[in-house]
Amino acid sequence: MVRPYGHQLKGASRKLRKQMTDAEQLLWSHLRGKQLLGIQFNRQKLLGPYVVDFYAAAALLGLVEVDGSQHLQKEHGKQDAARDLFLQEQGVMVLRFDDRQVLLETAAVLEEIFRICQQRANPP
Repeated sequence: MVRPYGHQLKGASRKLRKQMTDAEQLLWSHLRGKQLLGIQFNRQKLLGPYVVDFYAAAALLGLVEVDGSQHLQKEHGKQDAARDLFLQEQGVMVLRFDDRQVLLETAAVLEEIFRICQQRANPP
């Protein structure tokens, strides 16, 4: 189970929800309202000391980090690795897609999210 979130991040989470990128908005249009397997997704969800772009509690999927070009920088890579490790230790799987993938290969991105959610929400 994920530890309680840092309350100081609540404002940042709200701000991020208001300033979603085009790729995040597109993906959210397909995830909101339990459109995918009836699973509830949250956007800009606080998990421990981090904010993840999208989260599906039913699948423990700290889903979908939609990354812009800044995530290619070395310092961002270290921060991303630390966050991914924390989430993995909490049992949360992280999927990463870059903005370009979401915008140009939307169907493939949604298929991958569907596949993972199906596996994790309904284990054999």
